[in-house]
Amino acid sequence: MSAPTSDNSGHRARLRERLFADPDGLLDHELVEYLLAVAIPRIDTKPIAKALLREFGSLPGLMTAPPEAIAEVKGMGEVSTAAIKIVHATALRLLRAEVEEKPVLANWQALLDYLRADMAHHGNERVRVLHLNTRNMLIRDELMAEGSIDEAPVYVREVIRRAMELKSASIILVHNHPSGDPSPSRADIDLTRSMIEAGKRLGIGVHDHIIIGTKGYVSLRAQGLI
Repeated sequence: MSAPTSDNSGHRARLRERLFADPDGLLDHELVEYLLAVAIPRIDTKPIAKALLREFGSLPGLMTAPPEAIAEVKGMGEVSTAAIKIVHATALRLLRAEVEEKPVLANWQALLDYLRADMAHHGNERVRVLHLNTRNMLIRDELMAEGSIDEAPVYVREVIRRAMELKSASIILVHNHPSGDPSPSRADIDLTRSMIEAGKRLGIGVHDHIIIGTKGYVSLRAQGLI
């Protein structure tokens, strides 16, 4: 492939200057464009950036998309796909660090920011369990199940057994609704109540069940459903 033209080089230099001066001023496609320019420097990456955002609907949708789906977009390859996924992984690491620094129940907004960044835009339903110690500090964040677009199998016995293995004092259940609507279903409520009853017998508390969607989140405890 040929080297980038001087016009293209100048455009990237201007993007870089804007990035250093005012990163909030860059449009979503410009952020992706510059990221791709670092990974694949010899071509014009603006059309690829715009195609990616069209394909996945938004910047969060792109960042959380499966790597194999990203790689299918014309112009993308293994290196450029990896560049996108490393940015997403780094962002999650930063958000998770905020959660781990303080007791979870006293740092609720940081927890919600982390969960929404990680789960809101996934195309399949995922269920994770946050394990807390007696000080309500996060000791483990585990993906317990992943299913279809509207269902992921969760078994009360498996969740409680894992909590016993980790010596968790309490847990928080979390899952996403790929539809975007975080409203709890009857099955969500019944599962949570079954988990609470099973945990009581073994001294394991269930603080909450949080449902994440692109339209927001729902806490079953805040809704008075548990």
